[in-house]
Amino acid sequence: MKLALDHHYSTQIAVQLRKRRCDAVAAIEQGWETEDDESLLSLCADESRTLLTNNVADFAVIARRWALQGRHHAGLIFTSDASLPRGQHTIGRYVTALHSLMRANPAEDAFVDRTHWL
Repeated sequence: MKLALDHHYSTQIAVQLRKRRCDAVAAIEQGWETEDDESLLSLCADESRTLLTNNVADFAVIARRWALQGRHHAGLIFTSDASLPRGQHTIGRYVTALHSLMRANPAEDAFVDRTHWL
């Protein structure tokens, strides 16, 4: 699995994942932080990257619409600030959880058209 982190997450998560030999990028590193949600999901699909996002409401709607249109995305991993807050103090938790998920799903297409809660 290849991963992209929405701009709401620390780039350090991607940096730490790469240190563990995972293919991970942050939207900010790619210059994608100003893309609207649908464009971001499309960029991720073009690169076969599953997107980690906290923006469940918007991306769930886009994913449903794409499914009805026969369009595919490379996967969505959702998080909630209630169960896994975003911040400097949780970077390690994100890295550990994502590293495990990526190792358990090594195929590039492992999350195509899937949603997963972290």
